[in-house]
Order: sequence, then C-alpha cells, then structure tokens
Amino acid sequence: MTAAARLTAGDPAPDFTLATDTGQTLTLSELRGRKVILYVYPAAMTPGCTKQACDFRDSLASLQAAGYEVVGISPDKPEKLAKFRERDAITFPLVSDPDKAVLTAYGAFGEKQLYGKTVTGVIRSTFVIDADGKIEKALYNVRATGHVAKLRRDLGLD
Repeated sequence: MTAAARLTAGDPAPDFTLATDTGQTLTLSELRGRKVILYVYPAAMTPGCTKQACDFRDSLASLQAAGYEVVGISPDKPEKLAKFRERDAITFPLVSDPDKAVLTAYGAFGEKQLYGKTVTGVIRSTFVIDADGKIEKALYNVRATGHVAKLRRDLGLD
C-alpha cells in the first residue's frame, strides 16, 4: 500500500459525518462559517495522544476566542473515545473513523516510518480548515508533544 494522496492549502476539506464520543454525529460541513482545526491521532489513551489531546484541551479557550473549533479524529470506536473524554476531561468533539475512510481521504492513513520500519497506519496530522471549508494548512507527521504550541505560533496566536 502506498501513501494516500496528501492535501495541500486550497484543497476542499473532504466532508464527513461520523459518530462522536457522545453518541451523536458530527458533520464537517455543518461547521462552515467557522474555522476548524481537525487533528488526527492514532489511538486514544496512549501517552502521546493523551498529551496532544490535553494540549488542545488546555488551549481550547484561546483557540475558540480566535474563531477556531477543534475536532479530534481517530479510528477508535465511540465507546473508547467516551472513556478518553471522561478520563482526561476532553472538552471538544472526538470523532470515530473505524473504517479509516475519512483518514484516507485526508491522506492521514497509509505508509509511515515507525521505529525505523515501514508500517501502514494512522499518520499523526493536523488540518486547519477555513470558514469556507478549504484546507488552509495540512501538516503531516506532526509530533504529539509541543505541536499545539507550534500550531498556535503558526496561526499567529501567541
């Protein structure tokens, strides 16, 4: 399997409707008119993904004040996402993509390097989507630690 096609600035953000950690569904196009930070993480409740989610949680008020909504997406089932939300007091929607169709559409599922080996899996990524539903930034292979601070700098929020 080769890497999925990657999105770049100006591309339309692939729309989706997915189950959330609360048992509801979230449709990306319903957030039009607002800027969205969609971040992709491999697995809820793992150390790196927990650090990243908590960083977004801790920055949420200032991101929202700047007009951004935050949505996390992983292949985890909604039940696991609910446990993650409860355990770590996550205050933004977590959506479930168990068949990885949305992750693939965003170029965030495919071949990657893990401990020097090529494996197929979730590629930790972040997408900044503008109010019109277009990709403003597509960041692939981001680090879990320090990513939110770097993203805030890139967005001119610090």
